[in-house]
This record gives sequence, structure tokens and C-alpha cells, in this order.
Amino acid sequence: MARNGRSVSGFREAKGDLRLENVTKAFADFTAVDDLSLVVPRGSFFALLGPSGCGKTTTLRMVAGLDQPTAGRILVGETDLTGSRPYERPVNTVFQSYALFPHLTIRDNVAFGPKRRGEANAASLAEDALALVQMTHLGGRKPAQLSGGQQQRVAVARALVNRPEVLLLDEPLGALDLKLRRQMQVELKRIQTEVGLTFIHVTHDQEEAMTMADTVAVMNRGRIEQMGPPVQMYDLPKTAFVANFVGQSNLGQGHITGRDADFLIADVQGSTVRIPARRSSVESGAVTFGVRPEKVSVKRTRPEGTGNDVRGTVLDVSFIGVATQYLVRLPSGTVWSAYEQNLDLEPMDLRPGDEVWLTWNPGHAFGVGPDPDAVQAAEAAKVGAGE
Repeated sequence: MARNGRSVSGFREAKGDLRLENVTKAFADFTAVDDLSLVVPRGSFFALLGPSGCGKTTTLRMVAGLDQPTAGRILVGETDLTGSRPYERPVNTVFQSYALFPHLTIRDNVAFGPKRRGEANAASLAEDALALVQMTHLGGRKPAQLSGGQQQRVAVARALVNRPEVLLLDEPLGALDLKLRRQMQVELKRIQTEVGLTFIHVTHDQEEAMTMADTVAVMNRGRIEQMGPPVQMYDLPKTAFVANFVGQSNLGQGHITGRDADFLIADVQGSTVRIPARRSSVESGAVTFGVRPEKVSVKRTRPEGTGNDVRGTVLDVSFIGVATQYLVRLPSGTVWSAYEQNLDLEPMDLRPGDEVWLTWNPGHAFGVGPDPDAVQAAEAAKVGAGE
């Protein structure tokens, strides 16, 4: 049997980078993925990050072959997989639900794929896969006898035993508690490094994506807003949506009024701020000014000589262990967030209603294009958290 002039075994043997070329997926009333092009280098850990409805799961389903694109092509290396069926592709998926066979032992669950293909060494392949996820000692148990984290490891082993070129992870840690989820983040990264396969992780959890991935692509409304290494995505967002979705940001709408050497000067809701020109995606006109909460310091009195400060009123104080979060309402009505590490034996005794000054290093600021909707969303998230 052949598709696109290539046999089923030809699809399965495809190797190389995963490429999406101008991929679109349209349904009757909306476009889920809109002219998406990207390259996932072979052997990398790649994360598709975005809110519900952004198109990330639809993209994963098209790579898996569960959905076919309305337009565009999906390739592994030079092999066009478009139109091929899921079982024909060199791709396996790990789902949030684990999808283990309840009546089979863990060992038989993992060996199921190789046995179905008639491989004589199915048992030894299963043992190798279980060893990789450190589950050999539980191979004789049934899925119901395992914890959620253990079942997730088995699901990964069952996918890896098929030796796919690409492993898809569909919100794989969503059902786990916080501590176990963080342990599994470390484990998945270890496994990916050890086997050297291409992992594509779909998630709405920005911490999860940044912890594990070499490259993160933030999706919004069927398109990629920004793609790059996690540090770059966090430190230098290119849009207000990315600034607000990847971590928290203090954002404000403003207008660039001039330039001073390497800094842009902007008026943001009545305050004059400085933005490094190299950290701004716009050089004139309207701008969205931003600075991360952990870059902002809270002072009882106005610091001298900073040139970047604003007076405000404490709205909420939250102790979160490693830091204390302050929500501060500025004269413009904007609510800013600031994190102060809990290093001092006698921390500031601030309460709602107290007047404070916020200050930051101008080199930590960034500027992106105007986006009132994203600024309002950031405001709503902060106020909601403080109520």
C-alpha cells in the first residue's frame, strides 16, 4: 500500500527535522490554525505554549495524523506525511489520560506495540523501555496498582518502545499534583536527553514549558506570536500577549516622546520612563511599556537618583514562601505587582492602604507594540489575584 508515492514503511522510516509548511486547519465556523510554518530540529525538546483555543492541540493532532490540514504540508525530513494515517507515521503520542490497558500488566502494556508488529524481541524492548523510565521493578503490576506519576512513566515507556522519530506530549502532566508534576518535568527532560528523540510538548503551563523545552513557541489565535529559547521569551517578549502569558508583567500604554543616547523616553500614563532601545520592538509612536514584577523594588520612601520610580498605594500583601508579593495601585489607577525575596529577618511591615514607592532599573524595562486588550488582561489578572 502506498500514499503520496511512498509505502507505509517509508513513512515510518522517515527521519529528520519536523517541518510544518503553511499549515491551516479550518472548521465550519472558525480557523483553528492559520498558515502556520515552523521547523522543529531533530532531537530537540520543543514546547507549544498557549491558552485554550489557541490552536496548539489541533497542531499536535495534525502532526499525529489524527486530523488532516485544510492546507499546507507536514514533513519529517524530506518525507511528506500529509494525508497519511496515524499508524503509518514515525510519531507516537502520550496523552494526559495515560490510556493504558487496565487488564494487562505494565510489562505487557509496554510490549504491546512491538508484539503487534511481530517483533521477536518485543519482551527485551519492553524491558529496556521500562528501565529507561525506572519502572522495571513494577513490571508485573496492573495500571490500577500504580500512582498517577508511575502510570505516566509507563505511558512514556509504551510510546518510546516504538522508537518514534517524534514523540508528542499532550498536556501529559495535567492530572498530577504540583510536587509530582515538577518531579516529572525533570524526568521527562532526562529521558529526552538520554534517548535523543524529538519531543513536542503541548501545554498551557508556562512554567512547565520553560522548565523542559529548548525552544518555546507561544501560540495565539492559530498563529505563533513568538518563538525562541525560554530565557529569551521571558526576558525579552516581542508582544504584549507574550509578556503577559509567559510569566507576569507590569504593562502600561504610553507614547514615545524622544530619545536619550541608548534609551527611548516615553510617557506612560503620566509618568516618564526610559526603555533601552535594543529592548523595544517599536521606536516611535504608541508603545506598551513593561517590566517584570521581580525587577521592581518596593520602598517606603522615594529613592534618590533612580529616575525610574512611581508612587502608589498598597492594595494587597501576599506571603508566598520564597517571596512576598505586593499589589500596588498607581495614581493612574493601574495595578502593579512586585516581588521581594524574603531575605531580611525583619521584612517591611506593609499593609493595604500604606503609601510606597516602586522603583526599577531602566535596563530591565522592555517595549512592545500597543495592545490595550493585553494590558487590560494583565490588570484583571492582578486585581483578581488580590481579591
